[in-house]
Amino acid sequence: MRKSTIGLAVLLAGGAAAAQPAGPAETNVRVALARIAQIDPKLHSVIAVDPTAIDQARAVDARNPGGPLAGQPVLIKDNIESAGPLPTTAGSLALASNVTNRDAPLVARLKAAGAIIVGKTNLSEWANIRSNHSISGWSAVGGQTHNPWALDRDACGSSSGSGAAVAAGLVRFAIGTETDGSITCPSSLNGVVGLKPTVGLVSRSHIVPISHSQDTAGPMTDNVRDAAELLTVIAGSDPADPATRDADKHKTNYAAQLDANSLKGKRIGVMRFASTGQLNPAFETALAILRQQGAILVDIKKFDDKLIGKNEFSVLITELKADMGKYLEGSPAPIASRSLADLIQFDKDHAQQEMSLFGQEIFEQAEKTKGLNDPAYKKARQVSFTAAGPNGIDRLLKQYNVVALVGPTAGPAWKIDAVNGDQFSGGGAGNLAAVAGYPHLTVPMGLVKGLPVGLSFMGPKWSEARLLSLGYAYEQARGPFPTAKLYPSIETADPQVAPYMEPAPR
Repeated sequence: MRKSTIGLAVLLAGGAAAAQPAGPAETNVRVALARIAQIDPKLHSVIAVDPTAIDQARAVDARNPGGPLAGQPVLIKDNIESAGPLPTTAGSLALASNVTNRDAPLVARLKAAGAIIVGKTNLSEWANIRSNHSISGWSAVGGQTHNPWALDRDACGSSSGSGAAVAAGLVRFAIGTETDGSITCPSSLNGVVGLKPTVGLVSRSHIVPISHSQDTAGPMTDNVRDAAELLTVIAGSDPADPATRDADKHKTNYAAQLDANSLKGKRIGVMRFASTGQLNPAFETALAILRQQGAILVDIKKFDDKLIGKNEFSVLITELKADMGKYLEGSPAPIASRSLADLIQFDKDHAQQEMSLFGQEIFEQAEKTKGLNDPAYKKARQVSFTAAGPNGIDRLLKQYNVVALVGPTAGPAWKIDAVNGDQFSGGGAGNLAAVAGYPHLTVPMGLVKGLPVGLSFMGPKWSEARLLSLGYAYEQARGPFPTAKLYPSIETADPQVAPYMEPAPR
């Protein structure tokens, strides 16, 4: 199911003998396609290249739209629909024929702004909701995504391919989706900027779902300005998604509001409860930068999150069954699976391809849930949201008189492990923003033994403009960030680590 080098070569050659020279959009797309052909066989970050990409680019050159995204190649996660020949698979062979011939509203907005969809990115299959023993970045369709900082390391998930593709320089702009950590974790582990917007700022229509309470799409980019430009384009109300009713009232030109001096005099809460030992040096360096830029830092040492986790899981599996069933039933494509039960049976029938590495126990738990009218589900949603939102982020902001919260996003990337599954390495408090549905921005803050880690900025609902400006000010003061080198492993190639893996000279 993956793209082929031959297919890419044919696409790149298309129109090479045309009388007219390539315009800027076509040139940008050809550069992106060439980088995908050259680099992505090592990464598996791109699940499929769109064969209409060059035609899209020529059409953009012909109409010559203005704006910062005009003529820019964009990769979108393969749970987001885009009109054309590519299926939207969510990484599963069950949706290999899911060619819907429709654009998700966010994709339509991108195209209207002159962006070119050059392909779909790999992901943790079903956005990592199938099994507790999954391997982030693995899908039956796309295989295993590799981290471009060290190819034996995980790219986190579920927006693994989007993070890896931007980090490797295949494109500047990518779209991921998040239910809980699926934009911010791969952004942190791949050393890129990621923004999980307020739930309801960006339409979820024609995106393979998990949870209408927590799902959202968002930007994954090389820098904060690009994230702001991308969000400006994709944000907005959609009549088909009730959660976006107020989006048009709150959206703005986010890039126009970036201010390199925005940290000066701002009180910012430091989530000490979210940090772990190995992240502390990079985190303290980041905090020092914030202070140098005039921020007033207020330590928050404790937060009790025990009401969030168990209740969140009950919400997710209940909404998964309902929301996934609604999506599958509504797909115009000739797919056989029309319910979660059908997906479970498909996996059993195709166990060698789908379940040789891990199972589907979360799917099976979700199938047993009692629906959106179940009182236990409604209570779980109320309890988890209240704990994360009104009694979580909102209370912390008010109690400590701060405008935003900062903390480490996640630990460094772990090694890909087909035997034991994911080995998350600590850090982060993004669960609060995910369950509350509030915005969460991560910006690269440093390296831990040669691997990137991110700094998180979180705030109340609709505070994207402020968070982006604070993140931009930090990014400008931090200075240029290193680039991924596609080392085979940190232990054998990274100069911060490799020399110390050898015996001392004798």
